[in-house]
Amino acid sequence: MFRHLILDISAIVTLVLLAAAPAHAFDTRASSAYVLDVTTGTVILEKNADTPLPPASMSKLMTVNMLFEALADGRVTLSTPFGVSDRAANMGGSTMFLTRGDRPTVEDLLQGIIVQSGNDACVAVAEGLAGTEDAFARMMTDRARDMGLENSSFGNSSGWPHPLQRMSMKDLALLSRHLIVDFPDYYRYFSQTEYHYKDRAPDNRFNRNPLLSLGIGADGLKTGHTQEAGYGLVGSAKQGDRRIVFVISGMTSEKERAEEAEAIVNWAFRQFTMKTTVKAGERVAEAPVWLGSSDVVGLVPAEDVNLLIPAGQRDGMVATINWTGPIPAPIAQGQELAQMVISRDGLSDTVIPLYAEQGVGNAGYTKRLTAAAGKVITLVMGGDTPPPAVVPGATSSATN
Repeated sequence: MFRHLILDISAIVTLVLLAAAPAHAFDTRASSAYVLDVTTGTVILEKNADTPLPPASMSKLMTVNMLFEALADGRVTLSTPFGVSDRAANMGGSTMFLTRGDRPTVEDLLQGIIVQSGNDACVAVAEGLAGTEDAFARMMTDRARDMGLENSSFGNSSGWPHPLQRMSMKDLALLSRHLIVDFPDYYRYFSQTEYHYKDRAPDNRFNRNPLLSLGIGADGLKTGHTQEAGYGLVGSAKQGDRRIVFVISGMTSEKERAEEAEAIVNWAFRQFTMKTTVKAGERVAEAPVWLGSSDVVGLVPAEDVNLLIPAGQRDGMVATINWTGPIPAPIAQGQELAQMVISRDGLSDTVIPLYAEQGVGNAGYTKRLTAAAGKVITLVMGGDTPPPAVVPGATSSATN
């Protein structure tokens, strides 16, 4: 059972917040799309985002993730050499032109996958980490499940058409956020504009990401194209303190993909602004305490609460604070006690954990005795529970 308090956030933090009409929606030409503001965790666009679709070379991001994790675990280093099998050397489509007997390093292969979209590099990584590509594909699928990518499965390491090769646009965005946030030392490869292994393949040395040279903050991640999937792009861009990740799929040409991707980036940064609405450690509410040295405990966020505000908003942001209570003493300072759910028209809710502003010890003997006497009196009068105000788990509401 939850005690809840509904209030206007501007009243809590004594700030004037710009809020009201939702931002102008983006009418994407993509058959499926997902746009995430990474900085605030806000989803600002969804279109068929949970549908598992052929991801083409965008699924190479999962192969890159497996290699990043091997680097982080110390199983390999950037200078570790990998072998090249006949299977890898004979891969068609986009390649980094590996040949049988080459000994590319992990760093070579990362650049071959990210910059050149090398199918041969993907197979070399798969065989180097798991022995066979089939075993690696099963590892990718299992790892995706562990990461919460609920609509992803893999039949190979490269994105070559396969009935098991499926990812949703949301999963691709979440995977991209993981690569950016958890592997900052290796993410830099995604902004590299050209690479060719041993001066081979001069015509396939350029990164296919059409946004990298536009000066709009784009620094990743991966294009994809097959006849079945159409043209797709997983992209990320950073402007000021904000970063976005977006995914589009089902475009009809490289030109359309490039135009749509640039339009989405411009819309995401120009139609929304980020504001700090509550400072770290600032009290936003009080919760009642059961048998404590204090009757209430302040609720505070541990970090600044940064919210994405659609352009032109004036009023209408509401925060609902939920806790199980009254909260029994003792309470430690910094103990997580509640959640603040912030709702805005047209955007996903933001959930902020709230913590005890100060410690609260157990009540003294007299206070405990009084509470016990109150329970006895209630039972003598025929009630089967004490008043809600003094019983953990009671439910009530108040509006400010």
